[in-house]
Amino acid sequence: MKKFIFIIITLLSSIQGYNQEIKSIQLRALGDDVYTSIVPLGTTLELSFDDLEADGKDYQYRIEHMTHDWQKSRLLSSQFIDGFDENTIINVTNSFNTLQSYSHYEVRIPNANTVITKSGNYLLSVLDDDDDVVFTRKFVLYESAATIGIQVSRSRNAKTLNKQQTLEFSVNYPNLRINNPQQEINVAILKNENWNEKITDLQPTFFKPNQLKYTYSNQTNFWGGNEYLNFDSKFLRNKSINIVRIEKGDVFQHYVYPFTYDPYLTYRYNPDINGQFVFRTLDGNDARTEADYARMHFTINADEPFADKQVHVYGAFNNFEIEDETQLEYDFNNSMYSGSVLLKQGFYNYTFATVDESGNVNTNEINGTFFQTENEYTVIVYFKPFGSLYDRVIGVGNATFNQNR
Repeated sequence: MKKFIFIIITLLSSIQGYNQEIKSIQLRALGDDVYTSIVPLGTTLELSFDDLEADGKDYQYRIEHMTHDWQKSRLLSSQFIDGFDENTIINVTNSFNTLQSYSHYEVRIPNANTVITKSGNYLLSVLDDDDDVVFTRKFVLYESAATIGIQVSRSRNAKTLNKQQTLEFSVNYPNLRINNPQQEINVAILKNENWNEKITDLQPTFFKPNQLKYTYSNQTNFWGGNEYLNFDSKFLRNKSINIVRIEKGDVFQHYVYPFTYDPYLTYRYNPDINGQFVFRTLDGNDARTEADYARMHFTINADEPFADKQVHVYGAFNNFEIEDETQLEYDFNNSMYSGSVLLKQGFYNYTFATVDESGNVNTNEINGTFFQTENEYTVIVYFKPFGSLYDRVIGVGNATFNQNR
């Protein structure tokens, strides 16, 4: 029965995943070294992606306002958008001087046709010619009506103090009238802006005038995980960071430095960008259309396979999703997992995840989990007064764990 459920979950995951010809999806605020799509209301976000079929399709984007728990809100589009909630993406450029041809699509929001007027959770969908959803991305627009103070520390749970981190935070709202915080306020905590690693449904533990405090012992604990692994494919023909071998085929084949599984792994500091990625190439001037694609080969040396579990490459390069392409297969003759993912040239963070027969994703089983790991946490505060139609986002706070505190 468990194997049957596992097969069904795998099939559903394959159906729900985006078209494999669509690659390199980014939704971010403008600027260097900016990876977030949780921004103040009025900030410009840029959506970009590549279509490897390179046949000049017409794609449209659609924006929907959502509740704090990501259900469609009661607002009409005219109540949260000045303009149109659905528009054609007209900025399309073909790749130049690349082995892998592709069409590059870009759109910035707000634009002349779309100006968002309300804070909240938003779902951006890209549609094809048949109005089918090709992929979706979440983003959050917030007001500065509240300030959030956050403290991240080592877990106080004796059983997990070497493996987990915990958050305490306060919500300060000097100019808002909140009559019933337990019903009108909702919060969400994200780890490394990964919506698969979040904590919600928290109630304040202390109430003060114009302040709410959240000081739980265990409910706000996160597994620390480990620093992400990385590679750099900015050179197509020459090895760069953690690339050990290169072969040329229809596209270049890059072999990433093998990872050796060690159940007794200890923590070592390694600066990372928390699973994110950035496109870059030294073979051209504009990474958007001159960066090529390379097939990245990943290897895990392991004496035996993980029983009844799949192993996947995991990171923001595909929105932290589990897909057929990210799965690694075990080779009994060579005692290793191996697989490959087609990725645009750039610098990437990644790790490995196991998936059990029930579809549970574990990002700590292979690379370990440690309280010292530097993670970024985001606290999002939603406010829906009695009688209101939607959840406002009245404030966002960020904090990074520092083991020296």
